[in-house]
Amino acid sequence: MLHANAALTPRHRLIVGQLVVDQGWPISEVAARFQVSWPTVKRWADRYRAGQSMQDRSSRPRRSPNKTSQATTKRCIQLRLRLREGPVQLACRLGIAPSTAHRILADVHLNRLSHVDRATGEPVRHYEHDHPGAMIHVDVKKLGNIPDGGGWRYVGRQQGDRNRATTPDRPRNKHRDPLMGKAYVHTAIDDHSRVAYAEIHDDETALTATAVLVRAVEWFNARGVTVERVLSDNGGAYRSHMWRDTCAELGIKHKRTRPYRPQTNGKIERFHRTLADGWAYARCYTSETERRGELDGWLHYYNHHRPHTACGNQPPFSRLTNVPGQYT
Repeated sequence: MLHANAALTPRHRLIVGQLVVDQGWPISEVAARFQVSWPTVKRWADRYRAGQSMQDRSSRPRRSPNKTSQATTKRCIQLRLRLREGPVQLACRLGIAPSTAHRILADVHLNRLSHVDRATGEPVRHYEHDHPGAMIHVDVKKLGNIPDGGGWRYVGRQQGDRNRATTPDRPRNKHRDPLMGKAYVHTAIDDHSRVAYAEIHDDETALTATAVLVRAVEWFNARGVTVERVLSDNGGAYRSHMWRDTCAELGIKHKRTRPYRPQTNGKIERFHRTLADGWAYARCYTSETERRGELDGWLHYYNHHRPHTACGNQPPFSRLTNVPGQYT
């Protein structure tokens, strides 16, 4: 790679060497012709005479006697993963400067604790499929239904309990919550584009989950995305024969996460947090009906208008091309 402040390119360096060595030009005349100093001309002429390359040499020293040893580097990384201490604490343990500990951690991308898995202490491994539809993540987000008049998050515990007691129960959820029941948000998100699809239901049975999958696949197909694989956790609906048969009919390969490892399905877990902050608990809803009525509008905003850091601060739909309604 040519030095940023180099006065001569490798081709001109070769010409300089040929003029001085082969044609016998004085160094001062060559320097004046190329508008460089005579030491520069002499250096390239000497290299040409010795048959050396005209490219820049590496500025890296031949020896680094004060370089941090491999053993210290390895120990610093091990302590970071096991104890999750910062550079100052690690430097004290290892007898090195805090700046050295920080450099070691930055070189292996462990300078932030967010890069370390909280459950296992292992480095977080980010992955992304190379095209839309290669993998969609599915899961269910459970939310407590909002009683008429508002929930406790906005009206307080006492008023929230009174609202729950006077709100008619949802019959299908009596066995789960004698007062209000729950809302089950079935979600599907494309691994590559982060485009999301969601429906709200009163249960998470295999029948409901498979019906949502069929509609989600049709929704993605209408936008030019062919679903190839689906990733889920080990919930009962996703282990059912109905789910297996539905995936086979749709020509989709089903994969499940390792037990007790929700990080494997981290994209949809992170989407659920965005869903909760941006829609489910974003404002004071006076009823569950009102909140459910806002979901479609929020999904449109998320897919078409909300900047996503994983998409280069562009909306998820920016990663889909020639899609009807892409810029609405």
